[in-house]
Amino acid sequence: MIWIIGAGPMGMEYAKVIQALDRDFICITRSQYSANVFGSKYPQKVVSGGLAKFLASNPSLPNHAIVASGMECLCDLTLNLIDAGVKSILVEKPGGMNIQDIKSLEAASEEANCELYVAYNRRFYASVIAAESMIENDGRVSSLNYEITEWGHVVKDLKQSPKIKSKCFIGNTSHVVDLAFHLGGRPTQISSFVKDKTDWHESGASFAGAGVTEKRALFAYYGNWNAPGRWSLEVLTNQCRYIFRPMEKLQIQTLGSIKIESVNIDYKLDELYKPGLYKQTESFLRGITKKLCRISDHSLNMNLYYQMANYELEQGGV
Repeated sequence: MIWIIGAGPMGMEYAKVIQALDRDFICITRSQYSANVFGSKYPQKVVSGGLAKFLASNPSLPNHAIVASGMECLCDLTLNLIDAGVKSILVEKPGGMNIQDIKSLEAASEEANCELYVAYNRRFYASVIAAESMIENDGRVSSLNYEITEWGHVVKDLKQSPKIKSKCFIGNTSHVVDLAFHLGGRPTQISSFVKDKTDWHESGASFAGAGVTEKRALFAYYGNWNAPGRWSLEVLTNQCRYIFRPMEKLQIQTLGSIKIESVNIDYKLDELYKPGLYKQTESFLRGITKKLCRISDHSLNMNLYYQMANYELEQGGV
């Protein structure tokens, strides 16, 4: 049995994948309205009233749980599952509202011997999986660069709380940075520069930096949330330049050529389901965890996200 916590858009996406994998699941949600919407597609698969009420009924624990709620609830719901004794949990990124949330999840999961992963589905794009195999054949990553521009003109009008918008770097931009770390290695040296701001993100709006990763690769990044741009990532070996622009697709430039070519990849799963979600969920449920983001790794990454975004530790931070 699998529990999905949250019946919103992400909960629906996970249900679609889990049903395709022919695995049994139920969804636990807080509101009756969400339960009704979810139940219109998956009858008899949803329970309203919230996780605490459901746990109070002393249900049989699931083999796996997926937390797909809103960002503000991720940490508390995951802690509830850990306290209840669930031993394998996938929580939607970023896992919590701040670095303190992530540290508490790391400590709680370690104490309870719970395997906890953060759902960075872009690691499982068909484009990324294909590139990983090709990079391995090349030898190693020698350098990489990535753009972390957010569409500020769009974000400012989103119906999200100011608190969530103020942490947009960890709530959204970290998708790009996590993938860069995943392919090129976590930085061992990094210099970060931040300037400007927006009404909804006062810690910064223009970002740039560079450094060296644990794989001995040089890297550079930039982003301007007050200007045009898009997410992108380029990973270089001594043989090829792998280009993710858009990140769902892979292009390649080979040594000695200026031609950039699209790579012939089977994108079927990323077209039928939310990109990366099928392979990510399948890996989690089958215990194939090498590519998943462990909470301990995410905790280390959060320190870097805070530096890159110019975030200050909240009161009581570590």
